[in-house]
Amino acid sequence: MLTREMLQSGAFLEAFGDLPGQARWSLERIDASLHATLARRPAGPLWLYAYGSLIWNPLFHYEARQGALLRGWQRHFCLQLLAGRACPQTPGRMLALDAGDACAGVVFRLAESNLLEELRLVWIREMVYGSYRPIWAPVRLDDGQDVQALVFVADPTQPQYAADTGVEPTARLIATAHGPLGSNLDYLLRLDESLVEHGIRDPYVHRLAAAARDLGAP
Repeated sequence: MLTREMLQSGAFLEAFGDLPGQARWSLERIDASLHATLARRPAGPLWLYAYGSLIWNPLFHYEARQGALLRGWQRHFCLQLLAGRACPQTPGRMLALDAGDACAGVVFRLAESNLLEELRLVWIREMVYGSYRPIWAPVRLDDGQDVQALVFVADPTQPQYAADTGVEPTARLIATAHGPLGSNLDYLLRLDESLVEHGIRDPYVHRLAAAARDLGAP
């Protein structure tokens, strides 16, 4: 299980190395991306939208959380995975948001007092290879408010982007992928369980989890 201490100490980044077509980002590049994104920050509190492991294991400090709906995007395992929960010998797929209908998730409101410190942990976690594109997008909170939130979406211009997100081929990859941070299948099954626990219905994730579970069964 990933911990806050692993992000702070550098142990998390050390689990990743340069791969063919995937150079690991330096801390300087990660910081530059963070500051460039904050330079475009809209007015108001900072809300961070979560759709994957940030839901059940955020690791950053926050002031409030609630459910939220993001339109125009949907969950897809559309990033090639060769490190972390995979390796070149057993490649997998990583979750991202790709253009689509809508995605139900969770938003966290971060405090201004320690904003940079907490967001830096998020950037170290999400931007190892720069596979995501941080954007500001409107979300509808469960309490009816419309706010702008920080969202990490897939970057189709990156070499890691994989357009084929069909259930069967993706499930075959996820069922066998593993690396120093665990198995790709464990992540997918935990995602499916967490969405159910939070009352979030995502048929794509549920079908993918069922298919990968069957393929990965002994």
